Amino acid sequence: MRTDLFDFDLPPERIALRPASPRDSARMLVVENGALRDQIISDLPQWLRPGDQLVVNDTKVIAAQLKGRRIGRDTEPKIEATLIKRLGSRWQALVKPAKKLAPGDRIRFGNEGKVCLLGHLDAEVEAKGTEGEVTLAFSFHGPALDQAIADLGSPPLPPYIASKRTPDDQDLADYQTMFAANEGAVAAPTAGLHFTPALEQSLRDRGVALNRVTLHVGAGTFLPVKVDDTDGHKMHAEWGTISAETAERLNVARKNGGRIVAVGTTSLRLLESAASEDGTIQPFAAETSIFITPGYRLRAVDALITNFHLPKSTLFMLVSAFSGLETMKQAYAHAIAQGYRFYSYGDACLLFRAER
Repeated sequence: MRTDLFDFDLPPERIALRPASPRDSARMLVVENGALRDQIISDLPQWLRPGDQLVVNDTKVIAAQLKGRRIGRDTEPKIEATLIKRLGSRWQALVKPAKKLAPGDRIRFGNEGKVCLLGHLDAEVEAKGTEGEVTLAFSFHGPALDQAIADLGSPPLPPYIASKRTPDDQDLADYQTMFAANEGAVAAPTAGLHFTPALEQSLRDRGVALNRVTLHVGAGTFLPVKVDDTDGHKMHAEWGTISAETAERLNVARKNGGRIVAVGTTSLRLLESAASEDGTIQPFAAETSIFITPGYRLRAVDALITNFHLPKSTLFMLVSAFSGLETMKQAYAHAIAQGYRFYSYGDACLLFRAER
């Protein structure tokens, strides 16, 4: 499909720079059979039925953004690196400015007032790709490396927030869901940011169960689609897991009439990656690079809670596949006109799958 079909105008003031407080006071646009209804997140239980199954992503955002300098040459330019994929004891990273680095160069990460046990963390550039990505071999390994990254790094806020204000300590809490448990993401599964213990209890009181899966969200979630046709776009692979127990629980619930409600596009992409042709969810432990656009036949998910996404992004393409492109264009136009807040810290949609 043509990428420009998924374009729309978004006023810059609609981009949220801080989350709603409390989290479940954010607005929620319900989209069902073409009808639009303005609600808030705490209203979610009344839109679900006893026996429905919420699926949340319990990945935890790591402090994947590191600042340092190239050492060992005449000049020592500043280097920023965002870790995007663990490769055993190494990491693949996006770096700026990439032109300042070559294989064999050494980077020293560390800054005053925020140092790890040894004061800094060194890495050698082992390989360099064509789009700013490099492979870094660090001087530490295992738990020592993880601790050094946690001490020296900061959460990599999306560029549409970080370009408008300086990330701060408040983001350490704000940019992590209440479900965060398994470290590995470099971006938050942002639909989960709306949940609170009070909302979880209200859902359980309603008879709605909560199930955890893991998809380690990569930096590719921020990347725009740069090709003119969606067929030419390549998704970055992300690692995900669904346990046998969770898969069985979801399959039994659906067989008994319960709906599968994905909290976020990451949960949906993982569930669809694990689903067989008849919609049965299989245990899963692998990478997925599934790319969902209109025309894709959804098999495993009946409803989706998600934030408002960027124009021409893979995520807006996904929600258009889920609820219909024209319906989503109308929903986004309504949201813009009504002052909804967009992107990672913004408001949410509750989408019910379009009938085919």
